[in-house]
Amino acid sequence: MNARPTPEDSSRGAAGAVHPLPLSDDLAAALRRALLALPERPARVAVALSGGADSAMLAVHAAAVAPQLGMDVILIHVHHGLQADADAWERQTRALADLLALPLAQARVEVDAAAGKGIEAAARDARYAALARLAREAGAAHVLLAHHRNDQAETVLLRLLRGTGLEGMAAMAPVARRDGVAYVRPWLELDRDLILRAAQAVERACGWRPVQDPTNADPRYTRAAVRELLAPVLDARWPGWRAIVARHARHMAQAAEILDEVAQADFASLEPDPDGASFSLRAWRELSHARQAHVLRHWLQRNGARMPTEARMQDLLRQLRGLHSLGHDRQLRVEQAGHVIRCHRGRVWVEPRENP
Repeated sequence: MNARPTPEDSSRGAAGAVHPLPLSDDLAAALRRALLALPERPARVAVALSGGADSAMLAVHAAAVAPQLGMDVILIHVHHGLQADADAWERQTRALADLLALPLAQARVEVDAAAGKGIEAAARDARYAALARLAREAGAAHVLLAHHRNDQAETVLLRLLRGTGLEGMAAMAPVARRDGVAYVRPWLELDRDLILRAAQAVERACGWRPVQDPTNADPRYTRAAVRELLAPVLDARWPGWRAIVARHARHMAQAAEILDEVAQADFASLEPDPDGASFSLRAWRELSHARQAHVLRHWLQRNGARMPTEARMQDLLRQLRGLHSLGHDRQLRVEQAGHVIRCHRGRVWVEPRENP
């Protein structure tokens, strides 16, 4: 890390105050590249700030880099209420915002642990919903996230162990859209050691210290189990495994993009209706079995239907392949998590299931 606490390298926050905090050349350069790569340069960007080292260093570097590109910066913090120290974390984010002279928007959410998706997934969904709301209220269409190469490698391993498909193996994208907001991850290619060294330099310069979330090291949580139990074994046997796995994710993302183009072309050949809710069974049957399955998943996704399990997908494929394209199809009715798939007069339809 190259620390540069000189006045000429300082940045001005939204309130015009100068903060002479040290910056990492590598972190700043990666952030600059990510912002310049956006199709349109936004007038304002938001930084998701938890108070941990990763998001705090993203806030520090965004405060320096974004104004140089003509962008305002706002910090947004979500209070989950899941930890006893959550109030202290909120105060710590406020202290960093004051140090950087940047506005801070905060939201408190309730995590529904009884929703059947697990506490980690429920907290993630609540956090993203709150981040999107805070960003929109602040007039920011782009939210910067501090995920790094270590996070990416853990995500690939988790999805591999869960049996996810090709698209899931692509893991986190550098830019992803959700709830009308573009989430930008400028540091996916960088190792976390760079971030930690930057945090140490900032602490030496001004005394501000990032918060520590105990769940990050608690193996009772799935991601922490990968980090604390599996990663050390991989580190000992394959020291460069994170870079290899991250590269694998990039390759999977490229492959998934190609397959999506194939699925779109295949679906266009199925004589779809204008809204894409139905297609020709006869045309579908002319595809190879692999492409039949792939275009069916594409069709379900574009119509907002939840993806079936592998067993249910195979059963649906078996039923569709066994139908006569012009008749004997009126009995097909497959319910799939809030949607109904049916076939009538040689057309396969999907529609939301009516509530009883």
